[in-house]
Amino acid sequence: MSSSDIFIGETIGTAILILLGGGVCAAVTLKASKARNAGWLAITFGWGFAVLTAVYTSAPLSGAHLNPAVTLALALKKNGISWSDVPVYWGGQLLGAMIGAALVWIAYYGQFHAHLTDKEIVGGPGAQSTKTKAVEAQEQGAGPVLGIFSTGPEIRVAWQNVATEVIGTIVLVLAVLTQGLNGDGKGLGTLGALITALVVVSIGLSLGGPTGYAINPARDLGPRIVHALLPLPNKGGSDWSYAWVPVVGPLIGGAIAAGIYNVAFA
Repeated sequence: MSSSDIFIGETIGTAILILLGGGVCAAVTLKASKARNAGWLAITFGWGFAVLTAVYTSAPLSGAHLNPAVTLALALKKNGISWSDVPVYWGGQLLGAMIGAALVWIAYYGQFHAHLTDKEIVGGPGAQSTKTKAVEAQEQGAGPVLGIFSTGPEIRVAWQNVATEVIGTIVLVLAVLTQGLNGDGKGLGTLGALITALVVVSIGLSLGGPTGYAINPARDLGPRIVHALLPLPNKGGSDWSYAWVPVVGPLIGGAIAAGIYNVAFA
């Protein structure tokens, strides 16, 4: 795979991942959406199908890493990818994540405006006395729609939040390493893509409750940057004080998973 193939494949694949994954979060969150309040099952399966679609699309070009933690693990893996390719993968993943987040905003433009000008959501004169969860989150530094773009903890305990991301990422990356890349290095096979998608659903259902299961630094950081840049009314903060957790945690998890693989499976 050439550097251009890697960069283009990761950009396209990660953009699709975030478009569909962020899209289901927008569908469930925004008041004027037909899928409003569809719940956690919709989000977890939406992200799983997003992974499946993104992998099928980008695997022929780049091998469909779509995640800096996966790329790091594959570089640490015995006989893994070249370290010189790592920045190319990471650059494409971050750019793709930002593009995908911007596309979610475009697709739900009217819903974002309606949601963020609703007094029940953002507060202000005439708002109901009972605070919504969105207003409570905004007071903690996260705006009322940040959850569409990036993750955040239900209980803010830094070591636990990092540990949750580490554990979830270990599960994901071990699944990828043990049945992911095929022998000729051209990416995830058909069955591998489906299994990986189902693993993401499983992680979301089992381990997603505490932090929203970023398990992917680009998935969280790219959209958070877009949230900070978009001209959204009453959007509130981007919670940069938490932003390091879904970057550092998954990278640690990816490195640990590679170590486990090298010891137990290689």
